[in-house]
Amino acid sequence: MVTRLDVRNLTVELPTPSGWVRPVNEVSFALHEGEILGIVGESGSGKTMLSLALMGLAPPGARRKGEAWLQQQDSAADSRGIDILTASPNEMRALRGREIAMIFQEPMTALNPVMPIGAQVEEAIRVHEDAARQNEIHRRAIQALERAALPEPELRARQYPHQLSGGLRQRVMIAMALAAGPGVLIADEPSTALDVTVQKQILELLATLRKELGLALLFITHDLGVVAQIADRIIVMYAGRIVENGPTMEVLRHPRHPYTEGLLRAAPRLERGELIPIPGTVPALSALPPGCAFAPRCPYQVKECDTAVPELRSADPNHSARCILVPWAKPTTAH
Repeated sequence: MVTRLDVRNLTVELPTPSGWVRPVNEVSFALHEGEILGIVGESGSGKTMLSLALMGLAPPGARRKGEAWLQQQDSAADSRGIDILTASPNEMRALRGREIAMIFQEPMTALNPVMPIGAQVEEAIRVHEDAARQNEIHRRAIQALERAALPEPELRARQYPHQLSGGLRQRVMIAMALAAGPGVLIADEPSTALDVTVQKQILELLATLRKELGLALLFITHDLGVVAQIADRIIVMYAGRIVENGPTMEVLRHPRHPYTEGLLRAAPRLERGELIPIPGTVPALSALPPGCAFAPRCPYQVKECDTAVPELRSADPNHSARCILVPWAKPTTAH
């Protein structure tokens, strides 16, 4: 199995008036070719900052530590690739779009309101194919719109973002992200704010593209119901750290961290039942508790939770959780 993205102890630090904070804290995972890895957590858990750090788009002044090895599509199978955390700005510009691309959260704000759709997709191709002729770039842009299942792609290419529905704008974002043929795709909340029917269509489209193109897809969401439909594996994040990871159905059926358990209790289900919210809120990054960050909200909190940050521990083969309630085992990585 080809590992497209190998992230090791990625930490992102941001300057604030109260000092440096870590929205992403020692995150490790591997993303394989043809795999969908879901990243789940509440707002403020570090999901989007993680994706921006991997794209080389972290805010000005941010410090990134660790490693993130991206294997390029034309490299040898045993090659580690390039560490995108130490890549120069010029190297990242060459990689962004060609090797690793991102679908951003808000298509209405991510798309240029005064440029036709086709011109925006063409721009994503031209930046990597500056020697290509205009008719070839236009042909590939239409092909990208077709791949993203936009009806009447020639017509849509002449339209502006405000003339398209939310679902069609999201398909345009997918077309732009895939236009230059990347091997790794990061989808940041791609189905948020869409109605259920359109949401299902977008998820089915991404699943189809994963199979057809062999994409390695990092799928970011706060919705466990969505991630259950599409992801092969799940990473659950809280206050910048991974608190649980494992195969999707294993994590959802047998959660080993109280936070994951709380997310499941708070998620709507078809059968009748009371929704139980998690008390409190995600702590401010500048005021994290000394031990487990989830301890103040945890129904199982004991004194030991406040002494040190727990390590990720093996709960089952390929399933780990950052909790002292997990039977003691040698701490594991998030791979």
